[in-house]
Amino acid sequence: MNILIGLLCLIWGFNWVFMKLANGVFPPVLFAGYRFALGALVLLVVCYFRKVPLPRGKDMFWYIICGILQTMYFNLAIQLSLVDLSAGLTSVLTYSMPLWLTLMAHYWLPGEQLKLRKLVGIVVGIIGLFIAMDAHFGGTTGAMLLALSSGLSWAISNLIIKRKLARCDMLQFTTWQMVFGAVGLLLYSFIFEHGTSHWGLMPVVYVGFAGVIGSALAFVMWSYILSKVEASKASISLLLVPVVGVISGCLVLHESLTGFMVVGIALVLLGIWLVNGKSQAAAPAGKLGA
Repeated sequence: MNILIGLLCLIWGFNWVFMKLANGVFPPVLFAGYRFALGALVLLVVCYFRKVPLPRGKDMFWYIICGILQTMYFNLAIQLSLVDLSAGLTSVLTYSMPLWLTLMAHYWLPGEQLKLRKLVGIVVGIIGLFIAMDAHFGGTTGAMLLALSSGLSWAISNLIIKRKLARCDMLQFTTWQMVFGAVGLLLYSFIFEHGTSHWGLMPVVYVGFAGVIGSALAFVMWSYILSKVEASKASISLLLVPVVGVISGCLVLHESLTGFMVVGIALVLLGIWLVNGKSQAAAPAGKLGA
């Protein structure tokens, strides 16, 4: 499972490069709509050939809710926050998701009680992420709250997956929540955005990678991981995503790598270790239960 989580972080982290490049040729929300529409189309084709049945009525309700929270609102909040905030600060506020999910899991997910080591690990990881992104407190309070709400909406969606949809077909769930989310993004762009798209070979590559790899494949992987792994441990591992994004930006876009970024990355790794590592007190209990 650790290998799968690592691969997911690499995909989503490198996808930041394509998202940054795509901002120069597409209106931002429209690009997100294109991305998830392509991802949904690919998954619908896969579902057809694998003979995945249509969702049941009671599941469809939750699919729509998750599509709104995880795909539509999550991406809208990020794109609109970037108008007034730096990419680094937006990333930090968005990836506060593990903290919200861990707090909610303590109350609503059996067996996922909040422990001091886990809380310290998440806080250390988020502080490290803040340093690694070299973020600054700029922009309006409204924009910061909007970015923060993107992480909260993602956390609520993940909580729904764990509580209501853990036994569902994850391919079916990912497909239909992405369909509803893509429709919402495209409708928003049609009504509120006024920019133009500049198509060419590279813009097609941006949409293709972000849609097929960064959306269809990655969200199927994430849904599967979340259904199998403790919510807090799965989510804290995603702090590696913006770290991979920073490193990818340095390698591909020739962005600078500062000492603060290196220190921040080390703190992110420490936070992940604190959450996922077994405490000394827990080790003997594990041996006794074996």
